Amino acid sequence: MTTDTPTPASPQATLPIAAPHRLAVEIWSDVACPWCFIGKRRFAAALAEFPHREHVDVRWRAYELSPDAPHGPGIPELEALARAKGLPTDQVRQMFAHVTAVAAGDGLAYDFDRTLSVNTFDLHRLVQIAREEGGASLAERTLETFFSAHFEHGADLGDRATVVALAAQAGFGEAGLDEDAVRDVLDGDRGAEQVRDDETQARALGVTGVPFFAVDRRIAVSGAQPVEVFTQLLHAAWTQANPLVTIVGDADGTCTDDSCAV
Repeated sequence: MTTDTPTPASPQATLPIAAPHRLAVEIWSDVACPWCFIGKRRFAAALAEFPHREHVDVRWRAYELSPDAPHGPGIPELEALARAKGLPTDQVRQMFAHVTAVAAGDGLAYDFDRTLSVNTFDLHRLVQIAREEGGASLAERTLETFFSAHFEHGADLGDRATVVALAAQAGFGEAGLDEDAVRDVLDGDRGAEQVRDDETQARALGVTGVPFFAVDRRIAVSGAQPVEVFTQLLHAAWTQANPLVTIVGDADGTCTDDSCAV
């Protein structure tokens, strides 16, 4: 009786394959920032086409452009910005017209005639809580809902009843937070520490404007850049985090630029 000798496994079959490094994308933004909504759409477009998107974790972080804005019902954005910047209203209208045209190119219908200036601290708290209770997807939907309500529909995000309704629209109920629970959040300070921590981290990183996109805190982009720039950001971060490893073996069987060994 003969015994077959097992065929040695291919060297390639025994090589351990490391799991790819997941990219941690952190985005500082403010609901009151029109460029942040545009940047959000452009980054989403780049991410949708990124071949390793299933290995990307996105976290939205808080940043207040006007932390001293009064709480309560909003006031017309035109009036608020003209007063804050000391600009004539005609100049502010021209600024609004420019950003409205840019936003339209990304499928957004800004309506600054209805946009109201509000304090955004509580909105940031709700985005934090959305992440805690429903994960990154609920946080993203909540921010998208707030952005659209603010810039496209003239909703008063300084009005408590409006914010409660928008939270329900974003899907808070699916995460176990009904309207009464959202009211309790607004009446308390849950999420406040996380918002302040986000802002502290932004200062530590030298962030002075939003939107600001950082990948693994190693490579970053500031502003609502074109989709192509966000694509470059993702590819550069992926290449740095997941370098190609070449296994060196027998030199035979290789062609160089100018010759082949035969």
